[in-house]
Amino acid sequence: MLAGCGTVTAPLLLLDAASMYFRAFFGVPDTLTAPDGTPVNAVRGFTDMVARVLTDRRPSRVVACLDLDWRPAFRVKALPSYKTHRLAGGGPPGAEIVPDRLAVQVPILLDVLAAAGIATAGATGYEADDVIGTLVATEDTDPVEVVSGDRDLLQVVREKPTPVRVVYIGRGLAKAEVMGPAEVAAKYGLPVKRAGELYAELAMLRGDPSDGLPGVPGVGEKTAASVVSKFDSWAELQGAVTDTSDRR
Repeated sequence: MLAGCGTVTAPLLLLDAASMYFRAFFGVPDTLTAPDGTPVNAVRGFTDMVARVLTDRRPSRVVACLDLDWRPAFRVKALPSYKTHRLAGGGPPGAEIVPDRLAVQVPILLDVLAAAGIATAGATGYEADDVIGTLVATEDTDPVEVVSGDRDLLQVVREKPTPVRVVYIGRGLAKAEVMGPAEVAAKYGLPVKRAGELYAELAMLRGDPSDGLPGVPGVGEKTAASVVSKFDSWAELQGAVTDTSDRR
């Protein structure tokens, strides 16, 4: 069983669908096929993961969140290097590298979710991360649990107004970690009070090669944690960087 988050009320469960089915695809042999030869290894692995999570977490509501744009224009405008290493050469402009044997399974996965009565949510021009962040920000009734293998989502953890936890499956579902503010703070050397927000600031300084984010040259994770912990906001940190007075 996955560790509990210490709440009594059943949570709203948000699934980072793409994160889960990519892991399922690479975790289950693609020799698993339908009678017509269509590969269904991602379908099988994803379905098993969802069933396990539903059994273990026992949510009140479930939403599978989708990438309707894996590389949004507003992010590319802000940072042209964003996910450039994932662009598919020779394909349509802006297309992501997705194995052919996975691409054919995505419509099947969506059919499975619909047949199971699991709601899906996506927004044109946005990633699943954006959808998850929006649903977290607007939820004021139930605790929220986010299932993902993406560390970026650690920034949404909080205690109030409703607790938010990330069920992090980066090392696989069997080794899932339930991360709240205390766990994020302990893992990354951050104050508990603003652990989620500070993780996002840490990531900006550290960078993230998996997303093409360069970070600040010479600043690693520990240095980034130390720096962001000294300020009450990102704006205050930026002000200190540009402050040329002797007060720094």
